[in-house]
Amino acid sequence: MPNKNNDPLFQLIKSLTKSEKRYFKLHVTKQIAGEDTKYLKLFDLIDKQKTYDETKILEKDKTIKSSQLSNLKAHLYKQILQNLRSLNSDEDIDLIIHEIIDHSSILYNKCLYDQCIKMLDKAKNLAEKYDKNTLLLEIIEFEKRLVTKYIRTNIEDKVSKLIKASDEINEQINNINTFSNLTIKLYSFYLKIGFLRNHTDFELVNSFLYSTLPVFHEEQLSFDEKMYLYNSFVGYYFFIQDFDRGYEYAKKWVNLFDENPTLITPKIEMYIRSVNNLLVSQSKLFKYEEFKTTVQKLDEILERKDLKLTENIRLLVFKYSSTHKINRYFMTGEFTEGSKIIPEIAESLENFEQLLDVHYILIFYYKFACMYFGNSNYQNVVFWLNKIINMKDFDIRSDIHGFARILNLISHYELGNLDLVDYYIRSTYRFLIKKNDLHLFQKIIMKFLRKLSSITRDQLIDAFKELREQLIPLNDKFYERRPFIYFDILSWLESKIENRDVQEVIREKALKKISHNI
Repeated sequence: MPNKNNDPLFQLIKSLTKSEKRYFKLHVTKQIAGEDTKYLKLFDLIDKQKTYDETKILEKDKTIKSSQLSNLKAHLYKQILQNLRSLNSDEDIDLIIHEIIDHSSILYNKCLYDQCIKMLDKAKNLAEKYDKNTLLLEIIEFEKRLVTKYIRTNIEDKVSKLIKASDEINEQINNINTFSNLTIKLYSFYLKIGFLRNHTDFELVNSFLYSTLPVFHEEQLSFDEKMYLYNSFVGYYFFIQDFDRGYEYAKKWVNLFDENPTLITPKIEMYIRSVNNLLVSQSKLFKYEEFKTTVQKLDEILERKDLKLTENIRLLVFKYSSTHKINRYFMTGEFTEGSKIIPEIAESLENFEQLLDVHYILIFYYKFACMYFGNSNYQNVVFWLNKIINMKDFDIRSDIHGFARILNLISHYELGNLDLVDYYIRSTYRFLIKKNDLHLFQKIIMKFLRKLSSITRDQLIDAFKELREQLIPLNDKFYERRPFIYFDILSWLESKIENRDVQEVIREKALKKISHNI
């Protein structure tokens, strides 16, 4: 028998809260009184297991036969989902509207058309209130089926209103689809290569954006249209490293919710994403005071009394709040203090690791490494970078994989492992060539590191100065400045030249940028 922790039923049961388990067992016990309780026994057996093992299930309960297990599991899975739906039906606006539409369908089939239309009016009011466009379209289509059933006079007037409403909502849905398709396409570019690398990347994403966008007047768009439009523009401007424009649209996105607070809970995931993107742009632009205020919005989400905290919401809040706890120390250059929070976040990360996507795990590992680098703790830098380097999936954020290797080279230099530096230079060079990501920055760094073994101590400061002079012009070139987003190598070089702690150099610059934005 297979022993797999990724068994869908095992995962579903393990995801249940204590109250959800209690509700399920109470409900099912009443439902199956006097009937076969095998699938309830199966629930208890799986619930007690730490790792899924079908052999032990069959050994512990002889009434469950191997030939029955597959059907029992399917039935149990269905029952759990039905109970979860019932438990959450009064709190999830989508489920509430769907239930009313289902009731309308029952009334329609009973030829109780007057009652049916009253029920649909109730569903329509909720769909309009919470800007649920796809459900609103479903309701309007249902009304079209009813139009000849309950209208006796002025049918033309009613038909005209229905057609107009249908056309308007269809246009909104088409715009939303276009904006959301644009967003996920931009995100797929970002997942593969990270920030913009060259003019070819820019032409690709720029032509895609402007060939995809429909003609629109922003002030005439509905809430959802604006929400998805701002989301797509934030993604676009972040990708091309225009954080000022990204900040502009992220702020519009959050302000949209601030002006419509009743829509925060029904659209909580998009609200969390809007706050996260505003925090990202604020941290990139060193808007520290604004950043602290926006962090409060993120912290307050878990305290909302009108919000049911699902695992999905907890996961989103964890990854964004943890990211910005780290970003706060990056902004201020306080790496010693920042390093103190890494073990706690790393421990929490283990609890969420099965739920987090590879992309975000990669980001956390890289941020951990950079924090320790700023604190000159190179052993821990290498520890977290090795986790990235040893990952098998290089197609996700190949940029981070590449810069992790560059940072790894520098960390081994700091540790005095010059024999390893030469080995890693060759493997890094091969990796960057394979990923088409070998640019002038990387070439200069690796050339410098390769000749370190032949440089005397007396020549070292001059060598650092020469490297710094070669890199400074790159920071002013649009397509060559990308590497400085990933690693502040100029501050590291200044610390070597001036014989100062790298944290001191970075903090000094950070405070100047923060004071400039006050």
